[in-house]
Amino acid sequence: MKEFVAYIVKNLVDHPDKVKINEIGGTQTLIIELSVEKSDIGKIIGKKGKTINAIRTLLMSVASRNGIRVNLEILEENGARHDAPPMQQ
Repeated sequence: MKEFVAYIVKNLVDHPDKVKINEIGGTQTLIIELSVEKSDIGKIIGKKGKTINAIRTLLMSVASRNGIRVNLEILEENGARHDAPPMQQ
């Protein structure tokens, strides 16, 4: 999963070398924390959250094939979570 997210995100941002991805595994759920350059956060979120929602949709599709749940979170430089719009169902 980590490689999948890295491939997508690194092709969207201006500073692919600054992309950091951390996986936190649980028994049923995998949390993926994404950190990018501050100037690239808008590119990852997109207008009205469309880009991040598309990434989350792709990620959930891959995860469901493997029988797990996944949650993608965007972290700011200080480690705080960025308020990306929730995914619409």
